[in-house]
Amino acid sequence: MDYNSAQERVNQLKKFYKNLMWFGIVAGIIFFDDIFDEGKINFSLFDGSIILMIWGIILTIKAVKLFLFDSEWEKDIIEREMRKGKKNIDF
Repeated sequence: MDYNSAQERVNQLKKFYKNLMWFGIVAGIIFFDDIFDEGKINFSLFDGSIILMIWGIILTIKAVKLFLFDSEWEKDIIEREMRKGKKNIDF
Protein backbone atom coordinates (compact mmCIF):
# COMPACT_ATOMS: atom_id res chain seq x y z
CA MET A 1 0.00 0.00 0.00
CA ASP A 2 1.50 3.31 -1.02
CA TYR A 3 1.36 6.51 1.01
CA ASN A 4 -1.54 8.11 -0.89
CA SER A 5 -3.83 5.10 -0.55
CA ALA A 6 -2.89 4.72 3.13
CA GLN A 7 -3.69 8.38 3.73
CA GLU A 8 -7.02 8.02 1.92
CA ARG A 9 -7.89 4.95 4.03
CA VAL A 10 -7.04 6.82 7.24
CA ASN A 11 -9.27 9.71 6.16
CA GLN A 12 -12.11 7.31 5.39
CA LEU A 13 -11.69 5.61 8.78
CA LYS A 14 -11.66 8.99 10.52
CA LYS A 15 -14.89 10.04 8.79
CA PHE A 16 -16.53 6.70 9.58
CA TYR A 17 -15.66 6.83 13.27
CA LYS A 18 -16.80 10.45 13.48
CA ASN A 19 -20.15 9.52 11.89
CA LEU A 20 -20.45 6.56 14.25
CA MET A 21 -19.80 8.79 17.26
CA TRP A 22 -22.46 11.31 16.15
CA PHE A 23 -24.90 8.47 15.49
CA GLY A 24 -24.38 7.19 19.03
CA ILE A 25 -24.85 10.63 20.55
CA VAL A 26 -28.02 11.41 18.57
CA ALA A 27 -29.45 7.92 19.13
CA GLY A 28 -28.82 8.18 22.86
CA ILE A 29 -30.52 11.56 23.08
CA ILE A 30 -33.56 10.43 21.08
CA PHE A 31 -34.02 7.07 22.84
CA PHE A 32 -33.50 8.43 26.35
CA ASP A 33 -35.84 11.32 25.60
CA ASP A 34 -38.51 8.86 24.44
CA ILE A 35 -38.06 6.62 27.46
CA PHE A 36 -38.17 9.46 29.99
CA ASP A 37 -41.13 11.22 28.36
CA GLU A 38 -43.37 8.32 27.41
CA GLY A 39 -41.85 5.26 29.03
CA LYS A 40 -41.57 3.49 25.68
CA ILE A 41 -39.82 3.85 22.34
CA ASN A 42 -42.13 5.17 19.64
CA PHE A 43 -41.21 4.28 16.05
CA SER A 44 -42.42 7.22 14.01
CA LEU A 45 -40.78 9.45 11.47
CA PHE A 46 -41.15 12.59 13.54
CA ASP A 47 -39.63 11.13 16.71
CA GLY A 48 -36.44 10.31 14.84
CA SER A 49 -36.46 6.52 15.14
CA ILE A 50 -36.98 5.95 11.41
CA ILE A 51 -34.25 8.47 10.63
CA LEU A 52 -31.90 6.64 13.02
CA MET A 53 -32.75 3.33 11.36
CA ILE A 54 -31.92 4.72 7.90
CA TRP A 55 -28.74 6.33 9.28
CA GLY A 56 -27.80 2.99 10.86
CA ILE A 57 -28.29 1.16 7.57
CA ILE A 58 -26.08 3.70 5.79
CA LEU A 59 -23.39 3.31 8.47
CA THR A 60 -23.58 -0.47 8.13
CA ILE A 61 -23.09 -0.24 4.36
CA LYS A 62 -20.13 2.10 4.85
CA ALA A 63 -18.61 -0.26 7.43
CA VAL A 64 -18.90 -3.25 5.08
CA LYS A 65 -17.34 -1.25 2.26
CA LEU A 66 -14.57 0.08 4.50
CA PHE A 67 -13.63 -3.07 6.42
CA LEU A 68 -14.59 -5.99 4.17
CA PHE A 69 -14.20 -4.67 0.63
CA ASP A 70 -11.02 -2.66 1.04
CA SER A 71 -8.14 -2.30 -1.44
CA GLU A 72 -6.42 -5.48 -0.22
CA TRP A 73 -9.56 -7.48 -0.96
CA GLU A 74 -9.74 -5.91 -4.41
CA LYS A 75 -6.09 -6.77 -5.15
CA ASP A 76 -6.65 -10.38 -4.04
CA ILE A 77 -9.66 -10.76 -6.32
CA ILE A 78 -7.79 -9.22 -9.28
CA GLU A 79 -4.84 -11.57 -8.74
CA ARG A 80 -7.16 -14.57 -8.43
CA GLU A 81 -8.95 -13.64 -11.66
CA MET A 82 -5.64 -13.09 -13.47
CA ARG A 83 -4.45 -16.56 -12.41
CA LYS A 84 -7.65 -18.07 -13.81
CA GLY A 85 -7.07 -16.44 -17.18
CA LYS A 86 -3.54 -17.76 -17.65
CA LYS A 87 -3.22 -20.67 -20.03
CA ASN A 88 -0.39 -23.14 -19.95
CA ILE A 89 1.80 -23.10 -23.02
CA ASP A 90 2.83 -26.56 -24.25
CA PHE A 91 6.00 -26.65 -26.35
